[in-house]
Amino acid sequence: MKVLKFGGTSVGSPERMYDVVNLIDNDESKIVVLSAMSGTTNVLTEIVDLLYKNDEKALEKIKQLEQRYYVVVEDLFERANFKLKGKALIEEHFKFIKSFTQDAFTAFEEKSILAQGELISTALLHLLTQELGVETVLISALNFMRTDKDGEPDQFYIKENIEREIASHPGINNFITQGYVCRNSFGEIDNLKRGGSDYSASLIGVGVKADEIQIWTDIDGMHNNDPRVVSDTYPLPNISFDEAAELAYFGAKILHPSSVLPAKKANIPVRLKNTMEPFVPGTLIDAQKNGSGIKAIAAKDNITAIKIKSDRMLLVHGFLRRVFEIFETYKTPIDMVTTSEVAVSVTIDDSSSIEEIKEDLANYGAIEIDKDLTIVCVVGDFIAESKGYAQMIFKALENIPIRMISYGGSRHNVSILINTSDKEEALVSLNENLFQNV
Repeated sequence: MKVLKFGGTSVGSPERMYDVVNLIDNDESKIVVLSAMSGTTNVLTEIVDLLYKNDEKALEKIKQLEQRYYVVVEDLFERANFKLKGKALIEEHFKFIKSFTQDAFTAFEEKSILAQGELISTALLHLLTQELGVETVLISALNFMRTDKDGEPDQFYIKENIEREIASHPGINNFITQGYVCRNSFGEIDNLKRGGSDYSASLIGVGVKADEIQIWTDIDGMHNNDPRVVSDTYPLPNISFDEAAELAYFGAKILHPSSVLPAKKANIPVRLKNTMEPFVPGTLIDAQKNGSGIKAIAAKDNITAIKIKSDRMLLVHGFLRRVFEIFETYKTPIDMVTTSEVAVSVTIDDSSSIEEIKEDLANYGAIEIDKDLTIVCVVGDFIAESKGYAQMIFKALENIPIRMISYGGSRHNVSILINTSDKEEALVSLNENLFQNV
């Protein structure tokens, strides 16, 4: 069995939905995991914000999104009876969303609204397969996707319940379900956060012991550099789990960072494919080593650097632990760390608690904060004894002011902190100097 995840752009229009049906219409056993249609979750988030404010514009925004879906239904289905079924489906979901405009709005209700995008996209695709005569079964992720009391996926529960769901439909090859949505340990509707459909696909793949997990998007694999910035990038044919994880975490948008780990632990290959060019091989991510050296570059924006300078505290036993505990208190992950005799510098990408963190850190020394920074991550398989990689990287960046460097913590990446204003020049220069002979 395979797990095929299709992102928002892959189901973003009636034409794209037809493409998905064509791709799954074969004799292979598979579970199809869908995101919401592109743009839907953003609008639902806007609706949620308006509902929290008790703003009357919320109802207007809901009606606008509803009308967009009626247009989709009209274009998606050929036969009148399926158009009616599609419109009834949309009416039912938006009646549910409108009900939240009537009284006080809570976080639980927020999660219920955000889940509607995936619930609608899967229902529409399932209805389309019925019209086209492709046998599928729609199974609700809310019946088997669950997180534990710590908010982490309950993998035993997922495995046990998805196996039960599939076993209840013998002889069926095609199952359709939602990405992103789940229930929490109390049974309430929850989600795996933005980009969580990739995570869903990986967890489902592990749950059913899939032969392969496929992530279908609008680009033909993971590229060696950011194609939005650099013109002559190319897709990587093969890459290891560790390399893919580094690239995903440090900015490669094609893959959600959390999605690699479950597949890696279960040793299930992940293949990145392009819905618009299905015959292009894409990128295969597995446990195999595919040569040493530099493979790709990614960049992560919206980085904040924090320096704690203290000539009397830094060498005191337990100082670093106390500093890191402050970030743990505010659930703020750290990306990079550098130290000197009198200072510690760290970077974060979540600055929502920056003022509280700054106030607590001030107990240990003078604090400096810099914003509008970018981490450029050079990824590959760097053997410790190898020579020349660092020289190549820094030669390429000789005209770029470098703020921080992280090298040696992982054999798979070299991270460099720069001003975001220098990002484009840095990516182009690295591309020219590191890949010019490829």
